[in-house]
Amino acid sequence: MQEAPLMPKATAVWLVENTALSFDQIAEFCKLHPLEVKAIADGDSAQGIKGLDPIQTGQLTREEIEQAEQNKNRRLHLAERKVRVPEQKTKRGPRYTPVSRRQDRPNAILWLIRNHPELKDSQIMRLVGTTKSTIQSIRERSHWNAPNLSPLDPVTLGLCSQIDLDMQVAKAAKEKPAPSDHERVTLLPASVTTAPEQEPVHEDSRAAAASAKSQEDADVASVFAKLKKIGGTKADDEE
Repeated sequence: MQEAPLMPKATAVWLVENTALSFDQIAEFCKLHPLEVKAIADGDSAQGIKGLDPIQTGQLTREEIEQAEQNKNRRLHLAERKVRVPEQKTKRGPRYTPVSRRQDRPNAILWLIRNHPELKDSQIMRLVGTTKSTIQSIRERSHWNAPNLSPLDPVTLGLCSQIDLDMQVAKAAKEKPAPSDHERVTLLPASVTTAPEQEPVHEDSRAAAASAKSQEDADVASVFAKLKKIGGTKADDEE
């Protein structure tokens, strides 16, 4: 798709005033509507706009214009740029907040601090368009209106969109380190939580049980010894 020329409306003004091109040819080259080009020719539009010569700016050649004037079906082609200008990357600053909603920003900041503590100050600044000092004062409860603040969702207040909020939260969660095995909390299985509690066995009780068992064994041995003795004496008497 052909790019639009530099300053399309000013270029259209010059072409209308200095060439015999049709409205459709000018409109297609300048990326305008034919009716808008007609309004420029009638003086109803672009009043006070000085025409921009596309030949001097290197966007068109005189031969290209002459050929298009002779053939009304011919399209104008933008000349190739001899020098490539690098695209300027605009640095995004804090989000602009309307004056009518600026009084709601502290409430939105308080909501973000409470519900999304993983967010950095820079992320909160981009979401609601505030300053770092304001965020710090609200976090430390030193804000001048701290007693009257109530947490309110910034999406509901119209300070940011849900997509921007979700994107910043996901970014903060991704940068947050994963918890270690000691910090990770897991649920115990049902077999452990529903099992009956067992009383702890102490060393004293174990020793007492062992001594009782040995005493019982000794009593049984003495009884068998007495029985053998009694049985042997009776046999001697019969002989």
